[in-house]
Amino acid sequence: MKKRIGVLYTGGTIGMRQSLEGLIPDVALASKALLPFEQQFEFEWHICDPLIDSSAIQLSHWQEWVALIITKISQYDGILVLHGTDTMAYTANFLALAIQSLHKPIVLTGSQWPFDAVKSDATLNLAVAVAAFQKEWMGVAVAFNGKLYPAVGISKISTENATGFANAHFNAIGAWSEQQGWTDWNGDSLSQHDDASTTFAFKLKNTVKVAVYWLAPGCNADMIAKSLSDFESDAAVLMTYGHGNAPASGHLISSVKKYTATGKHILNISQVLQGSAADTYAQGSALRKAGVIVGGKANIETAVALMHLSASQQWPIAQITQVLRNHQLL
Repeated sequence: MKKRIGVLYTGGTIGMRQSLEGLIPDVALASKALLPFEQQFEFEWHICDPLIDSSAIQLSHWQEWVALIITKISQYDGILVLHGTDTMAYTANFLALAIQSLHKPIVLTGSQWPFDAVKSDATLNLAVAVAAFQKEWMGVAVAFNGKLYPAVGISKISTENATGFANAHFNAIGAWSEQQGWTDWNGDSLSQHDDASTTFAFKLKNTVKVAVYWLAPGCNADMIAKSLSDFESDAAVLMTYGHGNAPASGHLISSVKKYTATGKHILNISQVLQGSAADTYAQGSALRKAGVIVGGKANIETAVALMHLSASQQWPIAQITQVLRNHQLL
C-alpha cells in the first residue's frame, strides 16, 4: 500500500516563475514537482492562498500552518512542507517546538533556484525529502542538498550555493543519494518519547512581540538598553559574544533588571554559529544576575520560536529551561 503524504505548499523559490518585477510564487509546481514519486506515494496537496515569498512570513502564517497540520496529520503517514529558504529555518524550529507528541515525520524543503531553472537544486531536495518518508522515524526535519537535518538548531548558511543549510550542533540525521540511498542514518535521534497519544500544539498568539538584539562594539549596548525601556515587547532575545558575555554597561544592566522585574523574559544566546551561552565567564555574570535566561546552544532561529511560544503561553523561567533541556540545548 502506498504511503499517503500531505503536502503543504507555502510558496518560495522552488515554485517561482519569472515576472517583469522578478521571481514570484506560482501554483504550477503542484502539477509536476512530485510526479516521479507517485508510484511509491500518494500525495495530497494543500496550496496556500496566497502563496508567499518566505521573507513576507507573519505569525499568522505559523498559526494557519500548525492548525492545518494538527487537523490533517492523522490522515497521512507524513507531512511535506514546501517553503522558501529565507525563513525556512525559523519555521522548522517553530514547528519542532510547537508541535507535541508527534508520532510521524514532518519534512521541510525548498530550493535555492526555481524548479524549472537549469541545474536547479529542487530535484535533489525533493528526492531527499520524499526518501525520508521511506524510513521509520518521527519528528521535524529539513531536507537539503542530499542531507536530512534536525529542525531544532537548523540555520540557513548560504545564498550562493546548493548547500543552503546546516545544523552546527546536531549535524545531519542522514545523507541520501540516488546511487547509495541513505547512509549514516540516525533517525532515532529525533523521536519524541512520550506517552501522549494525540498530537497537539502549543498555542501561538499572533499579537506577541519578541524583540531581537545583536550586541556589537560601540554604542550598541546603550541603544539596546534604551530599546528595552522604550519599545513595547513581550519577550526578548539578546545575542551576545562568545559564551554569552557582554560589556558591564550600567545602562544595559539596569534596563535588563527593569524589564525582567515585570515578569518578561530575555533569552541570552551566543552570536557564534557553533556557540553556547553559559555561566563560564565572570564577564557575563552581571547579565545573569539581572535576570536573563541562559540559552545554551540555542541559535537565533530556535530562540525566536521559543520566545514567541513562551510569551504566548506565559511560561515561567523553569518551563523555558526545561524546553531547552528537552531539545539538548542545555
